Amino acid sequence: MSRTLSIIFIVIAIGLIAYNVTLVNFAHPFEKNSTIALIGIMASLCAIVLLLVFVTSKKIKDKLNND
Repeated sequence: MSRTLSIIFIVIAIGLIAYNVTLVNFAHPFEKNSTIALIGIMASLCAIVLLLVFVTSKKIKDKLNND
């Protein structure tokens, strides 16, 4: 997977976080649709972390192969 594709996926995940934040009812955050939105936010954050770990590991691999 190329770096640009990883960046595109990160931007999509950020967009999903922004959309899910609009669905959260902050008066009652653990009821019905707000719970689903919170789960979506957490899933998107996990996806971003995994993609950042992948990009970092690719950079390390490239540095090791160049030496």
